[in-house]
Amino acid sequence: MTNPLLATDSYKQSHFKQYPPEARIVSAYVEARHNGFSDKVLFFGLQSYLKKTLLTPITAADIEQARQICAVHGVPFNHVGWKAILHDHGGFFPLEIKALPEGTLVPSGVPMVQVENTDDRMPWLTTWVETALLRSVWYPSTVATLSYKAKKAIYRGLMETSEDPDGQIPFKLHDFGARGVSSAESAALGGMAHLVNFVGTDTMESLEAAMAFYSADVAGLSIPAAEHSTMTSWGPEREQEAYANMLDQFAQKDRLVAVVSDSYDIDHAVGEIWCGTLKEKVLRSGVTVVIRPDSGNPVKTPIRVLEMLWNSYGGHENSKGAKVLNPAVRVIQGDGMTLKTIEKLVGELVEQKWSVDNIAFGMGGGLLQHVNRDTMRFAMKANAMRVADGTWRDISKNPATDPAKASKAGRQAVIEATGKLTSVRQDALGLRQDHLQVAYRNGELVRDQSFVDVRARAYSELLTEVSG
Repeated sequence: MTNPLLATDSYKQSHFKQYPPEARIVSAYVEARHNGFSDKVLFFGLQSYLKKTLLTPITAADIEQARQICAVHGVPFNHVGWKAILHDHGGFFPLEIKALPEGTLVPSGVPMVQVENTDDRMPWLTTWVETALLRSVWYPSTVATLSYKAKKAIYRGLMETSEDPDGQIPFKLHDFGARGVSSAESAALGGMAHLVNFVGTDTMESLEAAMAFYSADVAGLSIPAAEHSTMTSWGPEREQEAYANMLDQFAQKDRLVAVVSDSYDIDHAVGEIWCGTLKEKVLRSGVTVVIRPDSGNPVKTPIRVLEMLWNSYGGHENSKGAKVLNPAVRVIQGDGMTLKTIEKLVGELVEQKWSVDNIAFGMGGGLLQHVNRDTMRFAMKANAMRVADGTWRDISKNPATDPAKASKAGRQAVIEATGKLTSVRQDALGLRQDHLQVAYRNGELVRDQSFVDVRARAYSELLTEVSG
């Protein structure tokens, strides 16, 4: 699906006929409206759309294919308008897109993006791009926000129980979501959004995406890990051999190896094998064995495993008064992990004086797939129109049947007031700084953000929140 002229809702193909004749420029903005999931959104993903779509010019073949499809599909096609973009603008969309810096934590109800057409023959173009632009923002921003909220909960637990919360936090939530999403593109974009907050991932498409769109090096790391098929292929009578093979194959000082251990009985595997017959082999191997329970109560089971490991391998009590296991063993809990269960498990660890150093968390479809546009009520709405005499008119909606869907009137600016971002009308900005800055204009990427910068900004936001 590579034709950008088809990357819209069908009904938008007819909108060039619907604006008033005096319309010249239309302005529209993107925001997460007030919602029940989060009062702030971690903004991320716009640059992937800018680089993937808007930096590639449309072609005569794109126009012809779209014209033929629309003719059969039953909707008008703006052949004159697209030909003008091809011939007068080199195939690049004549738009100006302003946005906040990616990685910014934005209060709901504050615009993250604002778009205007730059060719006054094409007021229809601003809202025509809504479909592709909005989904490039709402999906990765929602995943990034979910990941960020988990990070905040885990980081607070680390602050109470760890001597090195900043060193521990990057690897505490691992992305297992690639198989649980609807497409490879979702894996790439959602997985990349998670990597804004963490380093651990098994979603390899996300690594390529971060390289392509944000000039990243390899942005995520993983470790050798078992799955049930590799363990159960040995049969229940050779369960110990399966685990021993993991130690033999990956023995290396300071290396981590994850081993799923609930194929038959997690308590037997931990109590009789890891803490029994294989204990000395584990200690000699030099690896850190990360034991993965993958069934049972997602809060009680990992704590029970920690207790068995402590009773066998021991450890020490750190300066926070929390127990830290012998570095030969750790635990990862991936089954049943949601934002709520992560918060509950972290709370239990803190209460029972276990250092959060001992455990990592994993999320799959719950991280990358169990979100939608309504999770944070994302919307793109027109807010102003410049007419033939050069004046601007407000555009907005205010449904009597749902006041929560009221939109903003007038071109927007985003300022910092009393320590937080808020929106004001652009014509009331005065000398204050507008944090919406040009990211794209007429085929040129005006601001190219690196993954390093986005990560650093998001981490700074976290430190500000937890210290406040």
